[in-house]
Amino acid sequence: MSNKLAFIMLDGMRFDTAVSQMGYMQHLIEMEKASRFKVKSELPSLSRPLYEVLLTGTPVYENGITSNQTIRLSHEESLFHLTKKNGLKNATASYYWVSELYNSAPFNQMTDRIQLDTDKPIEQGIFYWEDHYPDSHLFSDANFLLDRYEPDFLYVHSMNIDDDGHKFTADSKEYRNRAIAADVVLANILPKWMNAGYQIIVTADHGMNNDGQHGGTTTADRDVPLFIISDKLSSGIYEEVIPQLQVAPLACELLNILPSKVMQKLSLPNLKKASS
Repeated sequence: MSNKLAFIMLDGMRFDTAVSQMGYMQHLIEMEKASRFKVKSELPSLSRPLYEVLLTGTPVYENGITSNQTIRLSHEESLFHLTKKNGLKNATASYYWVSELYNSAPFNQMTDRIQLDTDKPIEQGIFYWEDHYPDSHLFSDANFLLDRYEPDFLYVHSMNIDDDGHKFTADSKEYRNRAIAADVVLANILPKWMNAGYQIIVTADHGMNNDGQHGGTTTADRDVPLFIISDKLSSGIYEEVIPQLQVAPLACELLNILPSKVMQKLSLPNLKKASS
């Protein structure tokens, strides 16, 4: 079994839109190559707090990243910290808030866009700061990192779906078409990454409502997809709703490393435990 993991986070992708628009991901399910769950996001359903949730497995009241305006380094042990502690290589192509959480804050556009061969928690990083930075470019950045550094853990953070959701609302052709565009990017790159031995997680931080916003408690705000491509999990569509706090310990299980002491115990149906 492979222990390498590419963790793809599609910012602002709500569950029902992913189900209806992401044809390639559904194809992998139908061909018994992937599984799908519904995840209930933590609150508040805002970006920076949920980046911290996904990458540390800790709730907002514990980690203190309470809003998008909380600009400081995380105080928690993230997946970047854990992979490095376990002798694994990590890399990311991400929005700059990820750099601010785990490498340095505040972000300096002139010096912090490309951070390679660092001794920081994120060892190899390419960061962007404009929400319309094309997903096509982002995945090219990620593919460069994969080819050049062969990381055990690659985190990829896409922003275009969220950007169009804010501009046009979730009930718009632009939002739905952007979800399709992201699916096409995945269709073009995932076969290569899978052939390179990577397990794949595709999920989101939060959803998007029909006012072009998120942050609240509705299913539009909170329900997001979780696609998993791994021989450690039986394929298919699962009806269980997974708490978002389970995603970080799931990543640890797929990487075959111990989760942090504060993460929830992993409880995912049909998961084959990695041998130690």
